[in-house]
Amino acid sequence: NSQIMESFNFIIKICTFVLFPIGIAFFIRQFTLPDATLQSAVISTVASLVGMIPKGMILLTSSVLAVSIIRLSSKKVLVQEMYCIETLARVDVLCLDKTGTITNGKMSIIRYEEMSKNHSLPIEDIISSMNAALQETNATAQALVNYFGTKAILKPTEVIPFSSERKYSAVSFGSNDNYIIGAPEFVLKGSFEKYASIIGDYANQGLRVICLAQSSLPFKDGKIQRLPRLIALILIEDQIREEAYDTIQYFKDNGVEVKVISGDNPVTVSEVARRVGIENADKCISLDGMSDDEIIEAATKFTVFGRVKPEQKKLLVTALKNNGKTVAMTGDGVNDIPALKTADCSIA
Repeated sequence: NSQIMESFNFIIKICTFVLFPIGIAFFIRQFTLPDATLQSAVISTVASLVGMIPKGMILLTSSVLAVSIIRLSSKKVLVQEMYCIETLARVDVLCLDKTGTITNGKMSIIRYEEMSKNHSLPIEDIISSMNAALQETNATAQALVNYFGTKAILKPTEVIPFSSERKYSAVSFGSNDNYIIGAPEFVLKGSFEKYASIIGDYANQGLRVICLAQSSLPFKDGKIQRLPRLIALILIEDQIREEAYDTIQYFKDNGVEVKVISGDNPVTVSEVARRVGIENADKCISLDGMSDDEIIEAATKFTVFGRVKPEQKKLLVTALKNNGKTVAMTGDGVNDIPALKTADCSIA
């Protein structure tokens, strides 16, 4: 949707319509001159018409874009389409993820809070056994491995890997030893409100909170059958990139609105966004359970979006575009692809 290309096409259409009558008139004028021949009239007409074709404009623009691509390549940027340089320059809304973009993708566990004493094994042994069974490689899993280790103390009978849709992973070690680790809202469900205050306090400090819970019933089709019992809250800290504040300030100075789209708790994301200087970072909302119409309405009113699912990212980008914005989207995972393809300018 290059505006330059649209302008070129418009100019070329005008030239095409204009050249025919001008060419005929010029040919007649040349042919009626004294001592004129058909050959000389044709040559003079063609020479005049060729000069009217705006090929220099296209050459100059292509040269400028080529120089831009060379300059970006010196910064280790691969440009896939020449005219995306223009789109990049026109961007007025930039959608970022938190993890790996504002933060450097490295997480560290500060500590954990034991919420229940009624379990047979130490928490360290439970999570260490879960790490060994799950064998996950995302940033959160790596932080859990670094803190708790990967000792296969318990033998797993069923493993449910992490999914961005359900926001938790789970391992069964027997009939009663069914453990879930993930986002408290999705793991605890109906009993979340009981712990919402303490979780909110940690989130206000910019900490990610995940929980360890136990269910007395085995899993069914990858789902928790009964409300699990909370065992522990695990507090994780994201490391903010050193250059993040200057980068956000650059966008602010150039009139680019920054929005943060994340799968994490919106309060946590809001606090991290505030630390790096994103304007209106306090305007945050969770998209969990929201309808498509509500998400479209929220797209322009809020800055930070939490608990976002992959299809909701695409919907947010579409809503912003429909409001006349030129949207750039950054993504680092397969679940970002629908939103990247929808955005005006995609940065992978």
